Amino acid sequence: MLNYDTANLKGDLSGGLVAGVIALPLALAFGVQSGLGAAAGLYGAIAVGILAAALGGTATQASGPTGPMTVVAASVVALAIESAGGLEAGIGIVLLTFLAAGLFQIILGVIGVGKYVRYFPYPVISGFMSGVGVIIIALQIWPFLGSPSPKSTLDVILRFDEALAAINWYAVMLGTLTVAVYYLFPRITKAVPAVLVALLVGTLTAFFADLDVRTIGEIPAGLPALRLGEIFSVAPEHYATALKFGLTLALLGSIDSLLTSVIADNITSTQHNSRRELIGQGIGNSVAAIFGGIPGAGATKGTVVNIQAGGKTRLSGVFHGVILLVVLLGLGSFAAYIPLSVLAGLLIPVGLAIIDGRSLKHLTRVPKSDAAVLLIVLFMTVFGNLIYAVGFGVVLACVLFMKKAGDIADASSSLARLESNGEDSDAGSDRIYIKNINGPLFFGMTAAFQTKLETVSEDVPVLVFRMEDTPYIDQSGLYALEDAVLDLERKGADVLIVGAQEQPLDMMKRINLIPALIQEEHVFDTMADCQAWLDANYPTETRRKRTVIA
Repeated sequence: MLNYDTANLKGDLSGGLVAGVIALPLALAFGVQSGLGAAAGLYGAIAVGILAAALGGTATQASGPTGPMTVVAASVVALAIESAGGLEAGIGIVLLTFLAAGLFQIILGVIGVGKYVRYFPYPVISGFMSGVGVIIIALQIWPFLGSPSPKSTLDVILRFDEALAAINWYAVMLGTLTVAVYYLFPRITKAVPAVLVALLVGTLTAFFADLDVRTIGEIPAGLPALRLGEIFSVAPEHYATALKFGLTLALLGSIDSLLTSVIADNITSTQHNSRRELIGQGIGNSVAAIFGGIPGAGATKGTVVNIQAGGKTRLSGVFHGVILLVVLLGLGSFAAYIPLSVLAGLLIPVGLAIIDGRSLKHLTRVPKSDAAVLLIVLFMTVFGNLIYAVGFGVVLACVLFMKKAGDIADASSSLARLESNGEDSDAGSDRIYIKNINGPLFFGMTAAFQTKLETVSEDVPVLVFRMEDTPYIDQSGLYALEDAVLDLERKGADVLIVGAQEQPLDMMKRINLIPALIQEEHVFDTMADCQAWLDANYPTETRRKRTVIA
């Protein structure tokens, strides 16, 4: 920030503006879903948005309340109401939990836990995120129908007849209108964020038609007051609960933020600092708590639109938070007219977007063990504890992989090696790369695999994946390979596969990696066959040296 290049100013301001406009309705909606009200969502979005951007480790990250964090925050609020006999009596427990979450995140950043997030198995992350998407959708069904929602997904299902009996057709109409505008408006123009247009259309329709629907209610104008008194007045018997849920939020926020950081890295070809990112997020969440805001994390949608709108540096994220602060100081009173069914209409598409459709589509095509892990984590997330779901999923994935590794070791004597995987081929050149994949390509290897491929230059015409020594590939490895091929094709490279054994080859065909991304004629049984293809397409005289990626 001290050595800021003013050439980035225009892009940072436009990126921050668009991200802030998109974040506003979602912050209000997440605040309502948390049970603390729209103002709490706005306070959290401002504090986390500004501080995480200024102090974090991802230059283009836009942070604020997110679906996963809000789902856990809502659980904390429900527990505090139950244990203290009401929200007013239990608000100190809630805010102490949020403060503990921020402090835990700072500790996680200091000790460098963030680097291990990259080793989470893909089915665990997919099942978790899909479960969160289901929760968001489920908890918005009742407001969409015009009634306040129960706090648990199970209650939403078991008591659904109550929502149907009290259905408000005006609310249903507004919610449907909001969803329609959200999806249809981008077909007209993408210059204005569809989420903002949907919010305005739904709210103005309700206002001018004077429809009888539940609304947000007025948001207090001006800066919020410090809530330290309520935090420090919490009785000691509630400390254990605050620490337990605080750690849950810290772990969840760290995973959520760092996954978004990886997405930002992929788009911008940069490398985030995971240690600094967690410290920045923790400071933002701690400050949000003492002002009564809900916790947040790196917001994928806000981060992507920030980058697409020109954001280059952390100033873009700071400006995104400042936009929300301006709204709070000057326009907060207008939020009182926003119908809750309109917010439900905004959050339902968000929930759908969080669900991992690619992974669910491939459930019957990926290894059965990966599919089982994904479904178990999804079920536990929807109907149980989110962190227990992730922890159980990681342990189960490791156990199943160890069993698979044992099976492979037992059968290793019967596995035929098609050809030596050494460096005795002259197939490469200074622009033709060879990547030797030694051993199973599974979730524990994907981070190193992706890091190695980052060394491939933009003008590489060919990359050869030698897989003679790869007996097994899991879902994490499949998607890491798919992402690598997509990136290489974006660079204009031909991708060749050599010596793929039965299970990896079958998996690549099952998810249509072959032939949709890698043509059948680019898959070779032996290096000699690949050499012949290279001789025909890349003349020998152009080969001066080869580049082997270890």
